[in-house]
Amino acid sequence: MLRILSAILAVACLVLARPSHAAPSGPTPEQAAYLEAMRRLEGEIQGQGGDVHLAGPKVTLRLGEAYQFYDKDEARRILVEAWGNPPALADGVLGMIFPAGRSFMDDTWGAVVRYAPDGYVSDADARDIDYDALLADLQNGEDAENRERKAAGYPGVHLVGWAQSPSYDARTHSMIWAKELGFDGDPTRTLNYDLRVLGRRGVLSMNIVSVMPELAQVKLAAEELMATAAFDEGARYADYRAGDPKAAYGLAGLVAGGAAAALAKKAGILGILFMILKKGGVFLLAGIAAAFGWLRSLLGRRTAAAGPALSSPDPLTDKEQDPALETADDPPLVAAEDGPA
Repeated sequence: MLRILSAILAVACLVLARPSHAAPSGPTPEQAAYLEAMRRLEGEIQGQGGDVHLAGPKVTLRLGEAYQFYDKDEARRILVEAWGNPPALADGVLGMIFPAGRSFMDDTWGAVVRYAPDGYVSDADARDIDYDALLADLQNGEDAENRERKAAGYPGVHLVGWAQSPSYDARTHSMIWAKELGFDGDPTRTLNYDLRVLGRRGVLSMNIVSVMPELAQVKLAAEELMATAAFDEGARYADYRAGDPKAAYGLAGLVAGGAAAALAKKAGILGILFMILKKGGVFLLAGIAAAFGWLRSLLGRRTAAAGPALSSPDPLTDKEQDPALETADDPPLVAAEDGPA
């Protein structure tokens, strides 16, 4: 992330420091090389639409023409090469889903797909959960996490509240909720959507990272995306039989951490938030209209900018991109040490 972040910040400083009539300066050779590498990566990964079958969890994603799925190898490249996340964060990722026709360099949402073979999650507590009390418990535990984050050199993150309160659909055995997160020193709030579909032997997870100004758009997309996932016959929630392995948590535990707790133990307490920081960090700079627009024009993007795009001195040449190429989150998000300063 620091590679993209530093590139944007450097350009922002140059643009904002100049008189309004001055032409923007070009990127440094290191920045230009990094941006060119990202464009090459866009051309090398190929997503797919239609029906996508995930053999491990025995799930079919009926994506149609609205979304593109990137397999686990492509997802790893996006998470690690493009966004600079630690390689361990991509372990267990089955793929990523994005809106069709968008790129991981666009300011769009993307969903990280995982599966937790934790067993059958009972929904017996569905009517009894006090989500306000659960929110307070989660907020009370963030001080210790932030001490560890800051000691490692990352900003503190705060659970502001539910962006969408958790809700369970007993008919489809699926659950959706969203958290509003704030990072120290940044005025823009991060949006973290969690989608869960329960199966006979585990839970399919789709996590979307965006920003709060995009709540209405992402809320609609999240609900539509969750409806695309269906377990195969024999692996469905309704196929449970006495004696099947059961998860050690119910729906409340699913929202509180559930399967994500295993990742936290493996990657360290910071692991869950790395992707949030990564994706959010790119979006949080969208308010620097001139600099962000400049980079968009540099990359030949057609996405809606926060302000007018400025013309580039053409340090890079544009080339046609496959409109099906895409990006994503859980979220999420932190940087490699080697990229342009």
